[in-house]
Amino acid sequence: MPRRSTTALTATALCLLALSACSNSGSTKTGTNPVPAASAPKEAKGDSGAAAVLSSEELRGRLLTTGDLGAGYAPKPQRNDLRGGGRDDTTVIGCPALERLGGAGAGGSLDFPRRAKAAFTYTGSRDAELSVELYSDTVARLSAGTGRIFEAMGDCPVYQVVVGSTPVKVGTQKIPAPGFGDEQWSQMVTFTTGGRESIVKQTAVRTGAVLVVVSGSPALVDTHIEKALAKAAPAA
Repeated sequence: MPRRSTTALTATALCLLALSACSNSGSTKTGTNPVPAASAPKEAKGDSGAAAVLSSEELRGRLLTTGDLGAGYAPKPQRNDLRGGGRDDTTVIGCPALERLGGAGAGGSLDFPRRAKAAFTYTGSRDAELSVELYSDTVARLSAGTGRIFEAMGDCPVYQVVVGSTPVKVGTQKIPAPGFGDEQWSQMVTFTTGGRESIVKQTAVRTGAVLVVVSGSPALVDTHIEKALAKAAPAA
């Protein structure tokens, strides 16, 4: 039976990002074809005892701004449904792994209490968007929670998410992640709704007790992921 999903950023948040892009253009397919998957580390690296957990206020101060991104970027108003653990009217169909993570008590969702988010549009392209999400918790919790979500999405190459009354076909493929930080995950997600297709890249990097997740147009994610990590978790 389909279950309501409260996944904070993956299926619901990416669908909303893709739906927004689809509404701006008749065709929003960008980027190149996904390449073969690279596996994320199975065990967390780093000293959990030495990693300092940051507050939400501290995380907000480490988000990228338009000044960091450069010319052509504008802030995008945040949706309330992306700040508190997902929309109540979102249902996952055809992906048992994600369905099992649904419900308010799902331990696998990226619903870490210490979080901050910023979203941007890029005026150089009609449908280019970028979001940066920061989370902080113990190393063990960040590693396990993030790993479960990315693994669950990777287990279902094709499934459906219904946002409100809008059905969205979702295709997910793991791709090689950047080689920095303590743990890395990356995936390309294709959304199809109303005959329109949108591709969103999502890359997550954990360094110590901070998780950086950058999602959006593939080229923008590639351009800014390292900058987002450097500001969120500066080297000691």
